[in-house]
Amino acid sequence: MNVTLTPSVELAELGRFFRIAVRRIDAGEAGPEMFSGAVDAAWHRLVADPVAHEAFAFRHAGRRLVHVEGSGAGFVSWVGAYEEAYGPLPEVWFTDADGTVDTAALARYRETGEVWAEWNCGPVEGDDGDDLVPASHR
Repeated sequence: MNVTLTPSVELAELGRFFRIAVRRIDAGEAGPEMFSGAVDAAWHRLVADPVAHEAFAFRHAGRRLVHVEGSGAGFVSWVGAYEEAYGPLPEVWFTDADGTVDTAALARYRETGEVWAEWNCGPVEGDDGDDLVPASHR
């Protein structure tokens, strides 16, 4: 499959997410939590083309990253690092895969500077040739 990478807010944010991910991984921390349905949907489209996904990861992270399924909920720990590098999170981080914005979560973030959310996946450094792996298999 050949994915055409049309520039989008979602892909721009995925690139930023990848840069945050490698900083955390290099510091010995867990990869960041992917809590945006919109950004994750763009990631899933990219994963469908392993060559494009690898090129994107190398361009934004300097290495191969793997999309790993794994759910959780709670405080999203990487927001401060994002804000230091790029400023406040844009609305797309509070948007689901269908384009609906969680206005309550966005308002809470804008008021408190914190994000509390649920997630279903995140990145790890890749080495096994499979870009979409359940956490139970890693």
